[in-house]
Amino acid sequence: MTAYVSAFDLFSIGIGPSSSHTVGPMRAALDFTGRLEASGRLNEVERITCVLFGSLGSTGIGHGTPDAVVAGLSGARPETCDPAIVRSAWSELSPGSTILVRGSHPLRFDKEDISFEPRTRLPGHPNALTLSAWSSGAEPVACETYYSVGGGFIRREGEDLSARPAPAYPLPFATSATLLALCAEHGLRIDEVARRNEEAVRAAGEVDAGLDAIWAAMDQSVQNGLAGRGVLPGGLKVKRRAAAVRDHLEAAEAESGRELASEWLHSFALAVNEENAAGGRVVTAPTNGAAGIIPAVASYYLRFVPGASADGIRRFLLTATAIGSLFKANASISGAEGGCQAEVGSACAMAAGALCAVLGGTPGQVENAAEIAMEHHLGLTCDPVGGLVQVPCIERNAIASTTAVSAARLSLHGDGTHLVSLDQVIETMRQTGIDMSTKYKETSEGGLAVNVIEC
Repeated sequence: MTAYVSAFDLFSIGIGPSSSHTVGPMRAALDFTGRLEASGRLNEVERITCVLFGSLGSTGIGHGTPDAVVAGLSGARPETCDPAIVRSAWSELSPGSTILVRGSHPLRFDKEDISFEPRTRLPGHPNALTLSAWSSGAEPVACETYYSVGGGFIRREGEDLSARPAPAYPLPFATSATLLALCAEHGLRIDEVARRNEEAVRAAGEVDAGLDAIWAAMDQSVQNGLAGRGVLPGGLKVKRRAAAVRDHLEAAEAESGRELASEWLHSFALAVNEENAAGGRVVTAPTNGAAGIIPAVASYYLRFVPGASADGIRRFLLTATAIGSLFKANASISGAEGGCQAEVGSACAMAAGALCAVLGGTPGQVENAAEIAMEHHLGLTCDPVGGLVQVPCIERNAIASTTAVSAARLSLHGDGTHLVSLDQVIETMRQTGIDMSTKYKETSEGGLAVNVIEC
């Protein structure tokens, strides 16, 4: 077995505001209707219902989960859909509305066909939803439960995961210790290990084109966010700030003649997460709630590091992929499962290791950078105010971007040897997530979510 997850799965182009609460449920609804169509029973269906459990039930409305479910039932895919259509798919339904399941089968659908069970947590994962299709009988034609396990990944209850075809990666690894041993044995960098695994499945040109497409989507989310103004949706009336920060920085640089690297880093992260909060197009990195960190640090690299290049961005993304794979396999990237340490902490570690790599770090220094970044996010809670991916999520990405750069540069002053390993800090994060109270796991039942008064 290997921990390695392809960059093209880990970095998934989708929409905001949440990979686990928006992208995952949309994919679950699409999978459900696809199974109905494949079974030949879709034309029998007169009604479809959905129950959102646990964290999906607690913060689903603020995260756009019901809209995502309806959009998925209608055949929308997060990679290609119009985000504006998704935002209104459920919230603007009028009584007696009709949706086209899979884009062709007309079906009456009311808001009440989606129900919320925030106090019921299914054993498979805190993010769970059950979809049922009904004809004229008392029993459903089909019923499936899905778990949205973070980063847009879904798992169907009862599915035999061992039956899924697994890529035969030539350089498998399950831990950072194994990864470092592979680097030493073959004389490779971490990104080169990841590349060999990717090229076992895709041609080299296809890998490069795919990485370039991921970066193009990330960069576009930065640019869109830097241009966005106004107030974010959802009732908190949070003002978009990235564009104003950009204006201030451009004026300050014109006056002083010096570049303000750390402030630009903050603006890049704010831009992406404001775009995500607005329901725009973003890339899971490894989740939507933490989507700003890796694009911000990569943008910092391109703008402020001499010799930065497109090939450096590919190395950056591949290094981040290898590190992110370790978190997904050995702990979690889901805020509903591990708190924000699993989202922002993982993303910060990925960005720190990736930046260290393109700054010339050895594999040992890269592993050290990722460890430093994660160590200082242990215990971070997920307590979004109003169930929205806005406060404290947006600023948290900006601060974590700074931490990632600091961790990368600090690690470069050492030789890669250190007391606490990345494997140990990942295991600590996993244990901390288990011990963490449910009210701090994306339920908006504790922390800032109950101490900030909504007006």
